[in-house]
Amino acid sequence: MHNVINVFSEIAPLKTVLLHRPGKELLNLTPDTLQQLLFDDIPFLKVAAAEHDTFARILKENGAKVVYLEDLMEEVLTDREVKEKFLRQFIEEGCADRRYHEALFTYLDSLGSNMELVLKTMEGIKYKQIDAGIPESLSDLAGENNSMLVEPMPNLYFTRDPFAAIGNGISLNRMYFETRRRETIYGEYIFKYHPSYRNVKLYYDRKDPYHIEGGDILNLNAETIAVGISQRTEGNAIEFLAKHIFRDQESPLKRILAFSIPKDRSFMHLDTVFTQIDHDKFTIHPLINERLRVFSLERKGDDSFEICRLDDRLDKILAKELRLDHCELIRCGGDDHIASQREQWNDGSNTLCIAPGKILVYERNEITNKLLESYGIEVLCMPSSELSRGRGGPRCMSMPLVRE
Repeated sequence: MHNVINVFSEIAPLKTVLLHRPGKELLNLTPDTLQQLLFDDIPFLKVAAAEHDTFARILKENGAKVVYLEDLMEEVLTDREVKEKFLRQFIEEGCADRRYHEALFTYLDSLGSNMELVLKTMEGIKYKQIDAGIPESLSDLAGENNSMLVEPMPNLYFTRDPFAAIGNGISLNRMYFETRRRETIYGEYIFKYHPSYRNVKLYYDRKDPYHIEGGDILNLNAETIAVGISQRTEGNAIEFLAKHIFRDQESPLKRILAFSIPKDRSFMHLDTVFTQIDHDKFTIHPLINERLRVFSLERKGDDSFEICRLDDRLDKILAKELRLDHCELIRCGGDDHIASQREQWNDGSNTLCIAPGKILVYERNEITNKLLESYGIEVLCMPSSELSRGRGGPRCMSMPLVRE
């Protein structure tokens, strides 16, 4: 049987990858909402979309099939019953002003196509777009309701986070920040109702009690995954995930390495400080080594496991797990302290490996990219003047569904 989810590695040739082309949701960012919506600046949509198209083109030219989140959702909504269910759930989770719920349903349901509907849910909806036919409230008269009735989802182009492929299964994540939690509704419907994806194993659910995000999940090989204990992923979530994976008798996974990293925005996820780029090579944030603690959750049978701390250097831990004599950790920015800080800010360590020793990176990180080439890595560069304003790199913007 062909598995529509098949990811047992960070570096095996990329065959199918999920993206979301940035859309009008970026137009609903304002200076006042940047912090709430997790942005540091407002990208210029026209250029961001063009950069993203280049990203997709490079992936296709290197053998990957690109599927888009919005296309999968459009296909899900061809079933009228599912469409109504989705709309009710989206409105319940996305609109706090209950006076508008029925008017919102009518508005969204009347849009010309399912694609228009999907994009509108992502874009956000302004109060003035909806005629609810209700008396003005005090909030209306005071001008508190003059902007967004339903907030936009500008982080959606970072498809790595809402759900993560693990082997032949999926972790459908409970996101840390409230503004990103609705993003996982799309994954819920794809994995329940899409004809190609509805039978995929679910190792974690968006309604589970602890926060976890896909940027913290790395597939090292069939037996080992690494998961970050970070600003956005809790240790309890990793234990919860371990129980569900280890309960699956068909999963070859034997251990989870939990990487405890500093819990602040500059580190964010494990993949912003640490990515695999070849069989024996990794990029790494220059400051992470001295602040990193690693724990092993070792499978013992059924859903039980044993936890222990690994007191060794990171390169030695990785070499042991990958059955290698040695692993090379390549520092973002090399030994240039200023360059490493600048290029780390622009996701110099967040690379997408599309085959062993072949990676996709932001062209702006010139010092790191040149250093990677000196290690024999084939570096494919993409433009990033606008996409990088969201604080995520090529790995953040992609969710591999199938690797060779």
